Amino acid sequence: MRELERDLTGAAALDAEDWLLPLAVIGAGRAGRSIAAAAERVGVPVELAGRDRALDASRRAHVALLCVPDAAIPEACATIAAAAPPLRFVGHLSGATTLDALAPARERGAEVFSLHPLQTIPQGGADLTGAPCAVSGSSPGALRLAEQLAGRLGMRPFRVPEERRAAYHAAASIASNLLVALEESAAELLDRIGIEDARELLAPLVLRTAANWAERGPQALTGPIARGDDATVERHLTALRDTAPELLPLYEALAERARELARSVAKAPA
Repeated sequence: MRELERDLTGAAALDAEDWLLPLAVIGAGRAGRSIAAAAERVGVPVELAGRDRALDASRRAHVALLCVPDAAIPEACATIAAAAPPLRFVGHLSGATTLDALAPARERGAEVFSLHPLQTIPQGGADLTGAPCAVSGSSPGALRLAEQLAGRLGMRPFRVPEERRAAYHAAASIASNLLVALEESAAELLDRIGIEDARELLAPLVLRTAANWAERGPQALTGPIARGDDATVERHLTALRDTAPELLPLYEALAERARELARSVAKAPA
């Protein structure tokens, strides 16, 4: 903890016992409620406030964390910047937005940082325990605070370079958001051919595939492309032209990516 104090730049050194006490969480949506719940579980004094009470809550805090939509971060930051000092650190929860959005707080002398739980948050109060958490900071002290706050809340921090934030967030979106879009496409295709309960039927396959990928990476690839069965792939394409032609570009793009993976697996040392 003393190392944190030595690293602080542009902010008063914090006592070893209260460096993140108290915490203001601004934004009472799903993410904000989940962060506040995590803080409460581990005994971090926290105040959850909507944007109408953001400034008052920030005036009572050492650290404020903006859990608002990306487009609202600059305005929310400008609102609470008047609380610095005594507010010492201002962060946001966005994966793609850089720290530039927190410029109003820096202009008032606060250090800025970001936390982004690499986890889907489908409802308020979601358990973030064990989730990886991307962090960044405007100074060594702010970065250290972000790492220690993420750890205190039960997450596993890792650093993302500021200039690579959009690429990082694109990876997260592919793994989560676009996976949902993909599985809904498969379910809709079953619906069109008269098979009911498509999600229930596909879920075991999806979950097992995800587990296999987590364990084996690209070697988890199975199916006609992995075994070089081009005739079956052509039958898939014909069926899609007849049943769901709007899915053809999706299938073709993913099939080409699957072929690349299959070739890389075949070339890998046994």
